[in-house]
Amino acid sequence: MNLSNDRPGGPGAGPADRRLRFLVTNDDGIRAEGLALLADAAGRLGHVSVVAPDRQRSGSSHSLSLHTPLRPTRVSDERIALDGTPTDCVLIAVSRLLKPKPDFVLSGVNHGPNMGEDVLYSGTVAAAMEGTILGVPSIAVSFTGRDDERLSGFSELLEHLLRELVHGRDFPDETFFNINLPDVPAAEVAGYRITRLGRRVYSDSLTSTRDAAGRQQFWIGGGQVHWRGGEDSDFRAVESGYVSITPLHLDLTNFQLVDEVTKWSLRP
Repeated sequence: MNLSNDRPGGPGAGPADRRLRFLVTNDDGIRAEGLALLADAAGRLGHVSVVAPDRQRSGSSHSLSLHTPLRPTRVSDERIALDGTPTDCVLIAVSRLLKPKPDFVLSGVNHGPNMGEDVLYSGTVAAAMEGTILGVPSIAVSFTGRDDERLSGFSELLEHLLRELVHGRDFPDETFFNINLPDVPAAEVAGYRITRLGRRVYSDSLTSTRDAAGRQQFWIGGGQVHWRGGEDSDFRAVESGYVSITPLHLDLTNFQLVDEVTKWSLRP
């Protein structure tokens, strides 16, 4: 993978790029700025179809809507809103709505980071995982900041990065890429780093209150975040101003323990 540590600049699109077909989705909803930014960057490389949730679906992980019907609403010629989760969007788009099947699934750009244990909760990452399960090479992209104006400056960098990842490359089996953009102006990005997942610990992330009837209720979110991990971890890369690119695999097996656990005396 020719991703140098030098700050990237984007060459012009070639004719071969124009044959690519992209499905773009997210978990922030059909009207999110990050979704429009990613669709625009991909649109300079090929044909884009957007199928995204009709509302905010952050934290939905890999949930499927098994007990309710799902209704697509066409917002424009190439944009469809679905009243389901990001995983629903990818499953229905790839299996029913898009003919032919897309060449790539792109999920994001998420408004907020998806690093470490975030990948277990993230609807953005789950959409890319679903694409991979369905046999479509997939990429999840997140912005670690909250400033939409700063995010909007990443258009050229995103185009270049997507071109590097999709042009003439075969993704490894059952693998997708989780990308986090640093919270710096795009012109100040230091380069790319291939990373591992770090570890994240939340403290004080539960708030207990009472509703109008006096019943106890809980709010999840907020609090403080503490990170740990080696120099090659995702959070250290973005802290240093680099784009973090983490290859994620569908197989969660801890292969180092398989032989050891086989020796345990486990009786039926």
